[in-house]
Amino acid sequence: MTVRRLRSAGCVFAEEEGRLLISAARTSAELNEMVDRRITGLPLEYIVGWAEFCGLRISVACGVFVPRRRTEWLASQAITLLRPYTCPIVVDLCCGSGAVGAALAAHLGRIELYAADIDPAAVRCARRNLASGHVFEGDLCDPLPVGLQGRVNVLTANVPYVPTEAIERLPVEARLHEARAALDGGKDGLDVQRRVAALAPLWLAPGGHLLVETSVRQVPHTVGIFARSGLIPQVTRCDELDATVVIGTRPALQDESSGQRLL
Repeated sequence: MTVRRLRSAGCVFAEEEGRLLISAARTSAELNEMVDRRITGLPLEYIVGWAEFCGLRISVACGVFVPRRRTEWLASQAITLLRPYTCPIVVDLCCGSGAVGAALAAHLGRIELYAADIDPAAVRCARRNLASGHVFEGDLCDPLPVGLQGRVNVLTANVPYVPTEAIERLPVEARLHEARAALDGGKDGLDVQRRVAALAPLWLAPGGHLLVETSVRQVPHTVGIFARSGLIPQVTRCDELDATVVIGTRPALQDESSGQRLL
């Protein structure tokens, strides 16, 4: 009955969604209410209260950006870069629910994690998901401790990158239910990306990395933004997840007299 109702409403993954709703409901009345909400178009993650990301259950709430599976590529790239460190300093900007930070902490264990988001609802979620991290409310780096400047090993920023005019073409679940600020990247989709790239050299340690998710179409522009900010850009791609991440590395300091790297 549940699957039939979901399928009739146009849910593409009706069987999978039905199983999740049945497992989450405590009574038949609650199940019916959940199905009713799903049929109206409310994202499944809001109904069950969590989203799966990198094998973790990430708590989400209505209005908070739901972590996308493609962003697992950004998390995996950050994990690879962080593995050589014993206790790296990580900053996650535009953290939303804190999914990326939670994945890094779960896979790496000992990290010093700082996260920030401008949306109070997202910050509340992130604090639930990042019990061992420091979560701040504010615009990009503004709320971060100034003592982190020049010390961050990896800075992740899953910034909004949808051009304003394309918002109306997004799936209805995102367009109607997620915070506009988590989606809208300005006229060309790169406004927030430019701001983060400009800030990154101040906060990154020499040899540290900035990682952002972007679209294939935007890659040349993102590469240019990073280069103009003094970062060395590298493009990584996962076709399976349809994910593109650009990594910008702050050059290591050089001893001008000897040419040796100063670590």
